[in-house]
Amino acid sequence: MATAARQHRVVMVSDFFYPNFGGVENHIYQLSQCLIHQGHKVVVVTHAYGDCLGVRYLTNGLKVYYLPRLPFYQQSSFPSLLGWARLLRAICMRERATLLHGHQAFSTLALEACIHASSLGLKVVFTDHSLFGFADAGSILLNKVLKAVLGADVHGVICVSHTSKENTVLRACLPPAAVAVIPNGKCGQPVDTSQFTPDLSMGALPWPRDPEAEEVVLVVLCRLVYRKGIDLLSLVLPAVCERHPHVRVLVGGDGPKRQLLEKVIADHGLQSRVLLEGAVPHERARDFMVRGHVFVNASLTEAFCMALVEAAAAGLVVVSTAVGGVPEVLPPDMIVLTDPSAEGLLEGIERAIQRVPHQRPLEQHLRVRQMYDWNDVACRTAAVYDRVAASCRDDSVPARLGRYLAAGRWVGALFGVVALMSVLLLRLAQWWQPASAIDVAPD
Repeated sequence: MATAARQHRVVMVSDFFYPNFGGVENHIYQLSQCLIHQGHKVVVVTHAYGDCLGVRYLTNGLKVYYLPRLPFYQQSSFPSLLGWARLLRAICMRERATLLHGHQAFSTLALEACIHASSLGLKVVFTDHSLFGFADAGSILLNKVLKAVLGADVHGVICVSHTSKENTVLRACLPPAAVAVIPNGKCGQPVDTSQFTPDLSMGALPWPRDPEAEEVVLVVLCRLVYRKGIDLLSLVLPAVCERHPHVRVLVGGDGPKRQLLEKVIADHGLQSRVLLEGAVPHERARDFMVRGHVFVNASLTEAFCMALVEAAAAGLVVVSTAVGGVPEVLPPDMIVLTDPSAEGLLEGIERAIQRVPHQRPLEQHLRVRQMYDWNDVACRTAAVYDRVAASCRDDSVPARLGRYLAAGRWVGALFGVVALMSVLLLRLAQWWQPASAIDVAPD
């Protein structure tokens, strides 16, 4: 739905976007599509993925800038601090951006963009999608970075669950009133779940009446990384296959923990029972899910797991570790929650298997349609944009430096220097290439 005067012109920035598969990628895509439908201008900025380099267009004219930056750890790009400030300025000027929206705490691209956007005089919003600890060295470092960037440069913070909000408020030392909670789904108008519907065709996988005598298929679809509980899953799969001879397991996804699963499969002779299918594109996620009866999520930390919603919409029995914001995702009768331990997950999978004969996929799908609505998420996000746009906060260089110092003497001094260099570099870029010399992209 186009309008003559757009309400907001938003640049979404994150290291995580298609063709990579994950909850953050899906969140940015769905939110962008709904914001475009509501009349806002949205472009996405991410790093290059293989041959995806330059400018690409997705559904409804969603423009994606794939920048020439290489990822170095789990798709996060290597920190460059000032290396791409001039490129970001050119994109924002070309798209006439009024607001920058960063996503995910461990996206270096998003955190750097928040600093540079503040130097450009843009309003900045940040969405945190994950939970982090407070004790290990990596978490301590990241929390210091968040405290500096969110406190000094970001005008509005969004979390995807109440648990995520509590975690972010503590890590970044933010006032709770400054953080909005917008779950990935919210009660409202029925969402278009045509991508995740039960398979009701004649050739569909039959639902067993006796799970002890008929085949039951477990489905796992996630990144094969430690945070997603793959170590936990590797402990449970042999026990499940031993106790239930009619159970098969389909594992979709790729990552550094794939070798662990391959070793477990080989050591226990499960080649005919456990199938590793590799990375599954999001457009094939539904087809992959409906090949099974039970969806298993073994995450050790999760702010809001969209895969649980998608599996429930596809009609599967859902079992998940009760970590982070997972208990907020689905009502108790739609999900089996377990402790994040091998014993707890094994017991939860067995309870889920017993639910299979009583599952009503179509009825569950219709319930999920009434519970989750991306248009409502977009409306609430736009309300945050409105509040941020009306903010009168002092964003002068001295005020920013003062907020940086509130994050700590050494961290504040470091980020203060980076912010000063960002301002100087962007002013030099303005002299070298004035905004009037940059072609404006047509809407």
